[in-house]
Amino acid sequence: MSAEGTGLLPEHSAVDTVVTREVEVAGIRMSALCAEVADPRAVLVAVHGGATTARYFDLPDRPSLSLLRIGARLGFTVLALDRPGYGASEPWGELFDEPQRRVDATYAAIDALLGTSERGAGVFLAGHSAGCDLAARMAADDRGAELLGLELAGTGVDKRPEAIRVIEKIRKTGRAGGIRELLWFPQDSYPPEVLGGRSLTSGTPGYEVSVVHDWPTDFPTLAARMRVPVRVTDAEYEQVWRTDPAARAGIAELFTATSRFVNNVQYGCGHNLSVGYGAAAYHLGLLSFVEECALRSTPARYRSEVEEP
Repeated sequence: MSAEGTGLLPEHSAVDTVVTREVEVAGIRMSALCAEVADPRAVLVAVHGGATTARYFDLPDRPSLSLLRIGARLGFTVLALDRPGYGASEPWGELFDEPQRRVDATYAAIDALLGTSERGAGVFLAGHSAGCDLAARMAADDRGAELLGLELAGTGVDKRPEAIRVIEKIRKTGRAGGIRELLWFPQDSYPPEVLGGRSLTSGTPGYEVSVVHDWPTDFPTLAARMRVPVRVTDAEYEQVWRTDPAARAGIAELFTATSRFVNNVQYGCGHNLSVGYGAAAYHLGLLSFVEECALRSTPARYRSEVEEP
């Protein structure tokens, strides 16, 4: 799949239009970056990791790396949500301590943002790093059976020994510099304006501490409840989570109910897959997986598009 098109994908006039939108959910404002097309193949909803915002998926002045712009160019509506407690909902962060409330609020925000707009084959969900907690909970929820599929990236179950040492040092000293070095390795794989999180950093809601602490325990339980297709992506230079063959095989074994599981390695990338120089390659692969899920979901529509003269 190429961002220049394959001849099978329609042109869309909104490919360069990324707008910030806000909706109200139970009296709380929630925000997102949106790139909508008129007749989408599907809707891709992306949720960011910790200490950042939806801007993670649409770097200023780096359109070629933007998930939203590449997705819209290929005929997908893309919504990058500010997770509960981030963006417009930051003042209400303490109200989202309960995981189910975060799940309900996010589903409601997606419905409000899309409104009566076309959804194509359906909604596909992608989470990165700490955002995988929300994405996984949404996919494990009863409503998750209606999703086209799920992408989880920048996560795992077992941390690398060096990451464990760094985290223990942070707990003792309160200084987070060491973890930033792991998250932004190797340095030459990132544009200088984002290296170390500069231009992307955001405050974090209080519940994020529990998310980080509980994830290795919660992940297996959530994974076993997912029925839709799942792809898990490991960056080649991931420094926080174990990504060796044994660890990857262990992750695959967690998804006992999914209709399809794909374990992907994204070469040339570090932990922050969507803001490195390899972001376009990662996004194209992700969109290819969304396309496969959409094709399986609505084969009649796709056949008619291909057969048109």
